[in-house]
Amino acid sequence: MSGLPPWETLLGWVAEGQQRTERASACLDPAGLCRPSRLPGWSRGHVLAHLSRNADALANLLTWARTGVEIRMYATPDEREEGIRAGAHRELPEQLADLAASGARFRAAAEAVLPARRSVTVISGQGRQIPALEVPWLRVREIWLHLVDLDLGYDIGVLPDAIAWTLVQDAAAGLTRRAQVTLDLRVEDHGTVRLGPGAFPDGVAAGNAQQIAGWLTGRAGPAGLTGSGAWPDLPRWL
Repeated sequence: MSGLPPWETLLGWVAEGQQRTERASACLDPAGLCRPSRLPGWSRGHVLAHLSRNADALANLLTWARTGVEIRMYATPDEREEGIRAGAHRELPEQLADLAASGARFRAAAEAVLPARRSVTVISGQGRQIPALEVPWLRVREIWLHLVDLDLGYDIGVLPDAIAWTLVQDAAAGLTRRAQVTLDLRVEDHGTVRLGPGAFPDGVAAGNAQQIAGWLTGRAGPAGLTGSGAWPDLPRWL
């Protein structure tokens, strides 16, 4: 994604999301940890296990950038799912300790990447070649959206405005190649983002950054948006 905020800003967003997620998760009881999250088929324990393993996987990319030695996010195609399954049913203290420790490892790996190494090309979990400077943004997306997915009293409105606006731009760019219609997304206090392949919009969807980010990422419906034209049923954004 082009036009990302500075590296230090992104790491600050990661730290804030990490802190919120740790605080919210610490209030769970054993039964609550096993209850369904907002993600189909995943308990809250699955979400927490995923967040921990994602931090380590993204730290691998940062180490690749720092050293020049290729280290993929996951060593095998099955490693991601295996890590989530293995960690999903742990007791809460172990989940919380893993979440904190993996978050600290990610932070240390990011701080070790010198500015000159942040343009090194690495490969994302979706197989995209990206500059390493995008890796902290990938963690921002994970930690904040999965805070919502934990279903612990937070909805998409918890996203700080600057994060939500950046997410709108990112998600719209990713969905454009698969969108069936073209929309102008008018984001309150920020600007307009084009979604879809057409030269002219088929309609307009307007709302604040959090509402539109929630719709694009499947964390909220379009009910709170205003506008005109035919709005599509959006495909998965990732």
